[in-house]
Amino acid sequence: METTDALCVTGRYPVPPPQGWVAEDLDRLSGLPRHTELIDGVLVFRSPQRQFHARARRLLERALLRQAPDDLDVLREFGMVLDRRNRTEPDVLVTPFDGEPRPDEMFLKAENVILAVEVVALDSEIRDREVKPRKYAAAGVRHFWRVEADEQGVPIVYVYELDPALKVYVPTGIHRDKLTLTAPFPLTIDLTAINRRRP
Repeated sequence: METTDALCVTGRYPVPPPQGWVAEDLDRLSGLPRHTELIDGVLVFRSPQRQFHARARRLLERALLRQAPDDLDVLREFGMVLDRRNRTEPDVLVTPFDGEPRPDEMFLKAENVILAVEVVALDSEIRDREVKPRKYAAAGVRHFWRVEADEQGVPIVYVYELDPALKVYVPTGIHRDKLTLTAPFPLTIDLTAINRRRP
C-alpha cells in the first residue's frame, strides 16, 4: 500500500500509517523539524544542540575534510538510508566522491558510506550508543565513531570497524587528546583543538 495516502497531519504531529513510516516519507511529509530521523518506522525529532555537540562536529568535519583523499567526500548531517524503515542523519559521514553534482540527492545509501560519526547527545544516548551502531553495522557501514565529552569538555572518540562476516562492530580503540588512525585513511586529529575557535 502506498503511504502517501496516509500522510496527514493532525494538529502539529504527523499521524503514521498503520505499518509505520518508511524512508521515502521523510521527503514527502511537510512541516517536519529539521534533521528528523526515522528509526524502526518511527519519526525521531532531535533536541536543540548543546555547545559541545556543535563544536565536536565542526572539529571532526573540518579535520576530515582537510585530510581525506581526493576520492572521498565529507558531509555533515546528511541523510543515510539503512533500510526501508530506518533513515538517520549521522553528525558527520565520509563517502566516495565522484565529482558528479546531484542537486536533488537528499540521502545516501548505507552501503555507500565509509564512516559514520555520532556525537552523543543527552536526549539520544541510547540511540547513539546502542541502536545506531547496531543498525549501521547491519547495513554495512564499514567504520563508526562514537564521540563523547570528558570532564573538561574534550572529545573522547570510540572507534569501531565492521566485521563483515558477522555484521557487527569490533572496537579498535579509545582516543583521548589525539586521534591517530590508518583506517579508513591515515589521519591525525588534535581533539583538544575543540577549545580553539578555528581548529
